[in-house]
Amino acid sequence: MAPPTHMKDAECSCRRQGHKRPRKGPGRSRGVRPMFSTGLADRFFSSSASSSRKLDGKVAVITGAASGIGEATAKEFVRNGAKVIIADIQDDLGRAVAAELGADAASYTHCDVTVEKDIAAAVDLAVARHGRLDVVYSNAGIPGAAAPPTLAALDLDDYDRVMAVNARSMVACLKHAARVMSPRRAGCILCTASSTAVIGDLAAPAYCVSKAAVVGMVRSVARRLARDGVRVNAISPHAIPTPMALGIMSETFPAATAEEVRRMVTREMQELEGASLEVEDVARAAVFLASDEAKFVTGHNLVVDGGFTVGKDLLRNPPSST
Repeated sequence: MAPPTHMKDAECSCRRQGHKRPRKGPGRSRGVRPMFSTGLADRFFSSSASSSRKLDGKVAVITGAASGIGEATAKEFVRNGAKVIIADIQDDLGRAVAAELGADAASYTHCDVTVEKDIAAAVDLAVARHGRLDVVYSNAGIPGAAAPPTLAALDLDDYDRVMAVNARSMVACLKHAARVMSPRRAGCILCTASSTAVIGDLAAPAYCVSKAAVVGMVRSVARRLARDGVRVNAISPHAIPTPMALGIMSETFPAATAEEVRRMVTREMQELEGASLEVEDVARAAVFLASDEAKFVTGHNLVVDGGFTVGKDLLRNPPSST
């Protein structure tokens, strides 16, 4: 997430191909027609415009695409030339996103990712409607309950529910994406993990374990599917002020105001100054990994966290220097 060719590159190319400035000689003059009269400019600008659409001709299924990261990714995929199947359980929101993107570019299908046949149906819909499937982005997820006061108080029913949505569903997406992609010897599968998969104990245990499982799954199947020409990668975002993240923080800090909760997510949980993480940043990372620019990237976990997970304070409470 390569820039389009610059004009000076075209000029250099013209010089290498032997074009020269017009020169006058005794009895005759030689020259070349200006670039703009040859149609080269039209071809140049047409090529630049098409190269900026990194997913032209690709077809994608995106789970959890009715809101949050999934919605932003669906819009970014369409902006880059892809056709998308929006798979979600939020029917009204999903249909609204599909309508906004246009019937030619997007379709909505109800998909409960804990039900394998729903995932299989979303994959089959993409093939039936567009004749191919290039990308499956397994993105749907839930936070689960707030962190218990002690591990002994962990609710295993909640744990099972979180694992079913955040981890088991991604295995199903991998399975059914591979079912279609492996015979074609091409394709890309993406899975949303989290910075909690890199540094433990950033969230409730069930959520942390589920996202660590996603990264483990990607690494476990990447080599096997590489032999079929299929790439598999994870994306690990840090905290983004989506309704889900804000809800978790509000539940964790019930006395905090809405403004304080948003500030915690956007600034106090971040390291990189001068920028704030937005859903569009994750969507652009997905576009890169789904595009041919990442044709040799597989088994990778792309961490989008502004440097949060690269280190931590050496001392919890350093002594005062004064």
